[in-house]
Amino acid sequence: MSVAILGAGAFGTALACALGDATLWCRDAAQADALNAARENRQRLPGVPLPEGVHVTSDMSDVTAGTVLLAIPMQATRGFLATHAMQLAPRVLVACSKGIDLETLIGPVGVIRATLPDARAALLTGPSFADDIARGLPTALTLACTDEALGTQLQERLATPNLRLYRNSDVTGAELGGALKNVIAIAAGIVIGAGMGESARAALMARGYAEMQRLALDLGAEPVTLAGLSGLGDLILTCGSEKSRNFRYGLALGRSEAFDSATTVEGAATARAVARLARERGIDMPITRMVAALIEGYLTLTEARDALLARPLTDE
Repeated sequence: MSVAILGAGAFGTALACALGDATLWCRDAAQADALNAARENRQRLPGVPLPEGVHVTSDMSDVTAGTVLLAIPMQATRGFLATHAMQLAPRVLVACSKGIDLETLIGPVGVIRATLPDARAALLTGPSFADDIARGLPTALTLACTDEALGTQLQERLATPNLRLYRNSDVTGAELGGALKNVIAIAAGIVIGAGMGESARAALMARGYAEMQRLALDLGAEPVTLAGLSGLGDLILTCGSEKSRNFRYGLALGRSEAFDSATTVEGAATARAVARLARERGIDMPITRMVAALIEGYLTLTEARDALLARPLTDE
């Protein structure tokens, strides 16, 4: 099974490094030329060489593989798929982004199905930093696919000696676990950035996980999925490391510092989308609501903290 990776950011490049034999598509010719000349992504993954079997291109006509990994930011995915619908429609598309589309309020596999109904869709998600994958450090991910035969085929093709994949048919749960943990990671960064302490972060993670379960179960996810790699596993990773862009973004918010506007923070848009989704469905998600309000400038950090602490006492 030949493989193409669309998107040469950190994660797309890391997957190319891990798989070793793939076409890596860049959005512009200058980036492709730079990667081919240096044989490494000096901007996103410095010091990690691209394997000889990785072909870098900016020409979509070079993307002929039957299986395509979409390492495109969540909020750009729908437009990208619509633009390239004729080329991508009949293929196997594996979403590698984590988030909720702001306009449609659906996850990456949902976006694929809505935009390209003829494509066969799957999701690759779970606790992973691009640098770890690229350097061959042991990593385990969830491969979510409703088609059992396709899931098995993808699992065998995409797994490597250091990249272990677990199949899961609960695409909804895997999508939501990967999306919602980014929102909680921002909140965890805020807590640390504002000097609220490690105990507050632990409480935030536990109550944030409760919010994740609340919405996911309402949308039909299986509880065990949220307790796995794509939920709890990813939550633990992103809430505790500055390698996480979402956590770093939260740190900046907590410290009232500017954040690099060129860095994609999937959780920022997801917080706004999920706050709207929870409101429409009548789901109580106070942490998510406060994160969205902080991002949009509706509340100050002090106001958000005080509002959470002043909530009525209740059972766990």
